[in-house]
Amino acid sequence: MIKTASNVLAPPEKDSKTKRIVKSNFYKWHRVLGLVALVPVIFWTISGLSHPFMSNWFRPFIPQEVFHPKTQSEMQPQLSLQEVLDRNHLAEIRNFGLVNFDRGTFYQILNRDSSYQYYSAKNSIPLPDGDKLYAIYLARFFTNDKKTPIKEALLQTTFDDQYQPINHLLPVWKISFDRPDGMDIYVETGQSRMATFNNNTRKGFLWIFEQFHTWQFLATIGGEKFRIVVLLVIVSIMFLSLLSGLTVYGLFWKKFKSIQQKRKAEGREDERFVHRFHRQIGLIVSFVLFTFVASGAFHLLVKLHNIQPEKVHYAQLIQRNELLLSNLKLPLADSNIKKIALVQFQNRAYYQALNTKKQVLYFDAQNGKELPNGDQQYAAFISNFYRSSAEQKANLQPKTITLIKQFDNEYGFINKRLPVEKVSYPNQENWYIETTSSKLSTTVAGIDRAEGLSFIFLHKYFGMTWAGKNVRDIVSMLAALGVLVVSLFGFASFIGNKSV
Repeated sequence: MIKTASNVLAPPEKDSKTKRIVKSNFYKWHRVLGLVALVPVIFWTISGLSHPFMSNWFRPFIPQEVFHPKTQSEMQPQLSLQEVLDRNHLAEIRNFGLVNFDRGTFYQILNRDSSYQYYSAKNSIPLPDGDKLYAIYLARFFTNDKKTPIKEALLQTTFDDQYQPINHLLPVWKISFDRPDGMDIYVETGQSRMATFNNNTRKGFLWIFEQFHTWQFLATIGGEKFRIVVLLVIVSIMFLSLLSGLTVYGLFWKKFKSIQQKRKAEGREDERFVHRFHRQIGLIVSFVLFTFVASGAFHLLVKLHNIQPEKVHYAQLIQRNELLLSNLKLPLADSNIKKIALVQFQNRAYYQALNTKKQVLYFDAQNGKELPNGDQQYAAFISNFYRSSAEQKANLQPKTITLIKQFDNEYGFINKRLPVEKVSYPNQENWYIETTSSKLSTTVAGIDRAEGLSFIFLHKYFGMTWAGKNVRDIVSMLAALGVLVVSLFGFASFIGNKSV
C-alpha cells in the first residue's frame, strides 16, 4: 500500500507544539476577558452584598404599614355625593372616595385633570390643599410621628433615584420629616396606602445599588436600551471568561498536578498559592457564577424585548346625570362599607364598594341593582382594554378569573398591589388587574414566566425561602462573596506573575 500525504501522521513534535499554542492562547484570552470583566464583577458583587442590608437587616422600622379606613357609618357623611357635586357645580368627575382624618370626613373627588379636590361631607365646602393635608396625615399615621415638623411635601408624578420604578405606584406624595434620620414617606392618597419609605441609610444603599448594580447612569447617558445593551455585552464577556477559565483548568490540569507533586517531593514552599487558590475557588464557584450570569442575561434580554412606549392608562369620565342613586342609599349597610368608588363599563356607571369581608361589590348607579360577579366582569373589561392598547387584538375570552390575595412565585412582592384579579387566557397569558384602582399590575406570558422563575431562583435564591429570609440572604451573600474573591485572586495572580 502506497502512503499518501493525506494519511501520513503529523510528527509528534509538531502536534505537541500546536497543543502548546492552543493552550497558551486560551490562557491569554482568559486573562484578557477576566481583566475586562473585573470592574463590573466588583461593582455587581459589592452592590449585591449590600442588598440584604438595604432590604432586610438595615430596613428602617415603620410602626404601621397598612392604613385601615373607617366604615361609612363611622365616617357619618351628612351629604350625598350628588349634593356635593351640585353645590360645587361639578358636572363630571373621574372618581370619588370617602376619607376621614383629623380635619373631618370629606369627599375625595378625582377631577378631569386627575387632581384630587376635597369637599366636606358635612357642608360641601372645599378644603384647600386637601390632598396634601391628607397625605401628611397618612405619613404621620404610618410613622406614628405626630410632632416632628414636615420639611417638605411634594407630589411626585415620575420615578427617580430614591423612588424607583420597582415601587410601581404613581402619583404619590413624598412627605419628608425634619428629623435626624431623614425619613421620607411615599403615600398614594387615592388608595390611602404607603408606597415605600426611606431613611438616610436606606437612601445610601439605594444609590449604591442603582449606580453599581443596575447601572442606571448608563440610562442617563444613552437611554434604557443603551443601558441594557451595554450590560448584555459585559455579561457576555463574563460568561466567556468563565468558559475560558474552565477550559484552561482542563487543558492545564495535568501540568498543575505534576508541578504540585514535584514541589511536595522536593519539600519546596508553594510560591504561587494565589494562582492555586484562584483555580480551586474558581472551580468551586463556577456553577454559582454561571447561575448569576445566565439569569442576569435572560433578565436583560427579556427587558430589552419588552421595551415599549409608555402604556396608555385606563381613564374614565362619569357625568353627574349618570348618578341617579345616592351613594348613601345603596342596598348595603353603611356599617359594612369600608371603601367606595365609581367605575364605568358596559355603558353603565357602578358604585364599587369594598365591604368588611374584603369583597368588592358593584351596584348600578341608576337603580342600585347589584351586578353578579361584578369584580370578575370589571377585571375582564380592564384586562381587554390593556390587551387592546398593547396591540393584542385577538378577541380571546378569559379562560378563568381568580382572586389573588397573596404573593406567590409568579406574582411576587415586586408587583406591590394586592388583592388583584388574575385574568387567564387560553394562550397562557395571565393579566393581573387591581380593580380598585383600575390598573394593570403586571402581565405574565410564556417568556416572562420563564424569566421570572429563573431570576428569583437562580439570581435571588428564592429556593432557600424555606430556611427563612435571613438564611437565604446569607447564602446569596456567600455566593456573591465567592465570585468576588475569585476575581480578586485572579487579578492578584495577573499582577504577581503573568505566566501559568
